[in-house]
Amino acid sequence: MSNKVLEKALNEHLNAEFYSAYLYLSMSAYFSDIGLSGFANWMRVQAQEEQFHATKFYDYIIQRGGKVLLTAIEGPEAEWKSPLDAIKAVLEHEQKVTSLINNLINLAIDERDHATNIFLQWFVTEQVEEEDNVNEVLNKLRLTGGEGNGMFALDKELSSRVFTPPTTA
Repeated sequence: MSNKVLEKALNEHLNAEFYSAYLYLSMSAYFSDIGLSGFANWMRVQAQEEQFHATKFYDYIIQRGGKVLLTAIEGPEAEWKSPLDAIKAVLEHEQKVTSLINNLINLAIDERDHATNIFLQWFVTEQVEEEDNVNEVLNKLRLTGGEGNGMFALDKELSSRVFTPPTTA
């Protein structure tokens, strides 16, 4: 990759995607600890998606002739006040990732790197889906009030989620 500014930014984002996976694994453990195996499953699938995203960045950097630089990943939080607070944290995190993707696109445009801009467009669509999925869970969780039969029904619903690698075309 001849553009070192973009290479550095893509590597930073690659590591941010791995942090996202780490965060969601931590949330999965949290939900397991409090007996919500469906929520734990949902977060584990979320972690797998983030690993997939990181791998896309990894492969793209190599495909463009760049050097992948993996750095230390900061330890994520391990406890939340409630399931509602945890899901709110997911939404905030996904919104942050969306802003990171937007910043990368702006950089690619500034650097006139059309290939990277095109590569990043897939992530724009993916982030719309990510935020929508989290909002759906958050809205259902709010409807349950975080307790009772509604909470158990939502937990059961979330247990059915499976990781399916997104289409990349």
